[in-house]
This record gives sequence, structure tokens and C-alpha cells, in this order.
Amino acid sequence: MRCARLLGLLLATAAVVLWAVNMTVLQPLTEPIGPWSESLPGNNAYWARDLRFATIVAVVLALVLAGRGDRRWVGPAVLLGGGWVAADVAVDRADPTGAGPTVLLAVGGCAVLAALVPFLVRRAARPSAAESPVGGAHRRVLAVAACVAGVLTLVAAGIESPTDREPELNPSAFATAALLAVVALGCAVAAAPIPTWPRRWSAVATATVTFLAIGWVRTVSPVDGRLLPTVLLGGVLLTGLTFVAWDWPYGRPDWGRHALAAFATLVGPMAMLLVAAVAMMMLPVAAPITALAGNSPINSADSDVLLSLAGVLAGLGMSVLLAWPPALTGRPTAPASTPTGPVGPQV
Repeated sequence: MRCARLLGLLLATAAVVLWAVNMTVLQPLTEPIGPWSESLPGNNAYWARDLRFATIVAVVLALVLAGRGDRRWVGPAVLLGGGWVAADVAVDRADPTGAGPTVLLAVGGCAVLAALVPFLVRRAARPSAAESPVGGAHRRVLAVAACVAGVLTLVAAGIESPTDREPELNPSAFATAALLAVVALGCAVAAAPIPTWPRRWSAVATATVTFLAIGWVRTVSPVDGRLLPTVLLGGVLLTGLTFVAWDWPYGRPDWGRHALAAFATLVGPMAMLLVAAVAMMMLPVAAPITALAGNSPINSADSDVLLSLAGVLAGLGMSVLLAWPPALTGRPTAPASTPTGPVGPQV
């Protein structure tokens, strides 16, 4: 995909802006006042943190897209994401609010991207890094990134708060989920062996249905249950990713493979999210981050769970199923052979 670099950098910039707004506008809404035990927060209290961590992952995956799956971009992007999480905790502890800190954080984040990208471009331009952008290794990296972004879309779309009455909750969840969906589809198009117009239109159709499904999830109250719309959202988005990114033998989709992928995308993401969430309930992963950020601990009757981390782990699990080598060989279908010499009557 020729515009992969531009698209990836634009999406990374959008993610930085969302992160800054989340930090200064949404995070203060989630911090309870008072040190008394009866005032300690419960499940989903720090929903803004999960959305913010999801935007940090979106920055990393958008840089992977900008690098077209080149592993010389992947390593620095992942390191940037780890450093950004540490910076997030430090900034959260400072409790910034208002328009001034929002602009300062957004400009600072964009400046970090502006300083990193030229280094990555020069690094990837070295002769030892020369490799076909549709090679199997690059395609699998992009497919893994698409799977992680796709599963994180489900997490962002279904995010809840203890009351679900905050007017900022639905717009921020929709914006974060939509951004991750675009990142996922961008990686899928870049992973295609030949980005033909049928694949591009398939990506547009998948994006349209995905946005409608995200809106459906947000309109359903958690009390009524969001499982069905969330499962269907995952099925539509992740199956669409395979349709766009996988090889098309003889120039058309392998419907048998895509049917199996559709079944896996309806069952796999929610099951893997459940396993990852239960594992984090047993391991103290989120509680130290809450303490380092200077926030009140979750009360003992509930659990402090990083749903964004669960989404990353579940996305990596789905990539084992969907970013498999047989469907991403990196060998586009060869055109029909044509005679090279003059054609005339045979004697």
C-alpha cells in the first residue's frame, strides 16, 4: 500500500491527541475523593486508563503500519509504547487538567513522533534492511498488528464505568474503538499481497459495518447485556481483516478458509479476553500501576483489571489463528503466461 506511511503517521497523531484529551479531561472523572474505605472505587472505576492505554497501543500499531511491517520499525515502536506507559503513569500522578495541559501533552507527544520517525526511516533505508514490503515476514507482522488492534476495538467499544452515566464515556469509547478499527484495517490492506480495488472496497465495507456495530454496542446498556453485539462486532471486523489480508488463490477468496475464520472470530476473542482477564485477577498487574499513579486502590470486594492489556494478549492469541503462514505466503498469483516471440502461422 503506497500510502501506508502517511496513513500510519496520521493515525499515530490522532491517537496522541486522544491520549492527551483522555489524560486531562476523562481521567479526573474517574478519581474518587476521600480516603475512607467505603469510598474506595469498584470494578471498571478507571475506565479512562484503559481507553488511554488502548490509544498508546494504537500509536505503536500505527507506527508498525507506517513501517509497512518492517521489523526495524517494530522494535523501536514497542519500546516507545513501553516508555509511553511509564510516562502516562507519571503524568497521571501529577493530575493535569484544563486546556493548557491538554495542548502541551498533545504537542509533546507529536514532537516525540516527529523526532522518532526520521530515525526509523534512515534505519530502514540501510541496505541490510532491503526487503520486499509484501514479503511473508512483513505480511505476518502487519497481520499480527491487525489482530491486536481488532481485538482492542472490542475492548474499547464495550468499556464500562461503575455508573455508565458519564456523558463523556460513550463519545470517548466510540472514538477510541473507531480509531483502532481503522488501524486494524489499514494494517490488513498493507498486508495484502496486491492491494487491489476489491480488497480496498472490502476494507471500506468492513469499516462501515464496524462503525455501525460499535455504535450499536454503545447504545445497549450494560444491564441489558452487550455480549451479542460485541461478539458480532468481533466477527465482522476480524473476518473482514482476513478477507482483506489473506491470499486469494486464483484471484478470488478461499471461501472455505474464510468460513472457518468467521467461526473462530465469533468464538475466539471473547473466550481469550475472559481467560486473560481471569489471569489478571489472580496476578497483581493493575494494582501497582494504580498505586504508582497515586490513585485510590480498588476495594477488596472487586478486582483491579487492565482490560487494555487483556485485549493485547487476546489479540496476540487471535493472531496465532488468523496470521498463519499458509494464508500469508507473500506470493501473489502469477499472471497468465504470454508468448514472447512473434505469433504466426505454423508451418
